[in-house]
Amino acid sequence: TGGPVTVFGCGSESVQGDARFAKVLEKMGADVQYGPNSITVSRKQGVSLVGVDEDCGDIPDVAMTLAVVGLFAKGRTAIRNVYNWRVKETERMVAMVTELRKLGATVEEGRDYLIVEGLTEGQRLNSHVEIETYDDHRVAMCFALAACGGVPVTILDPECTSKTFPDYFDRLSELAGSSSSP
Repeated sequence: TGGPVTVFGCGSESVQGDARFAKVLEKMGADVQYGPNSITVSRKQGVSLVGVDEDCGDIPDVAMTLAVVGLFAKGRTAIRNVYNWRVKETERMVAMVTELRKLGATVEEGRDYLIVEGLTEGQRLNSHVEIETYDDHRVAMCFALAACGGVPVTILDPECTSKTFPDYFDRLSELAGSSSSP
């Protein structure tokens, strides 16, 4: 949506590897501000994100979010070195490819990579798609973000996020300024 969104608990002094995701968003054209214990991400109005080609071997879990962000970027977003998606809670590569295609995305799947083609001028994603979670909290959370890009989706089994983030959808609704449910 352009933000700003501030995440507390990881920042310039964070040892958590997933904090590197902000660097990837920066490469895509987002404005990122780092505090010792927070990261704020925004995008200037009228500025589009651009696709990246990224080795995500050190951030495979958050790379799933990159796939959804890639839908809204210009050009291709290549997510590389994520073979371990295939051996997580579910076969995440298959889950990501299947659900991205339901939205109408053009994707390419490799043994250890996923390429997402960003939307072209005038192209729209399919709306009101039911997203299967495969009982995987990360699948549910990353695809819910499609709604932030103006694509209404229904997350089947949103309760699977209780594993790591029980109030995820409440927090997401607060960010979006809405009281809608998954």
